[in-house]
Amino acid sequence: MSEKEAPKIEFPCPDYPIKVVGRAAEDFKGFVIETVQVHAPDLDLKTVTVQDSRNGNFRSVRFRITATGEEQLRALHKDLMASGRVQMVI
Repeated sequence: MSEKEAPKIEFPCPDYPIKVVGRAAEDFKGFVIETVQVHAPDLDLKTVTVQDSRNGNFRSVRFRITATGEEQLRALHKDLMASGRVQMVI
């Protein structure tokens, strides 16, 4: 059996979905948007949705960006995780 290769993404990739999960806080959505806009200034705020976990301890922020390359995605992930506020980026 051969292992399947991960699908290749062709850049630019419009409507690239991202989900950011962190501890629930009133300013978490704003923090995520601010950080994302550094790397994707064309972020369409209409694509941003927020959902709290069942117990309200965590909050997820979902949005879509135009991904311009792997470097952009790595830098965004690094900045979000370096904040100490983000548990996971999917």
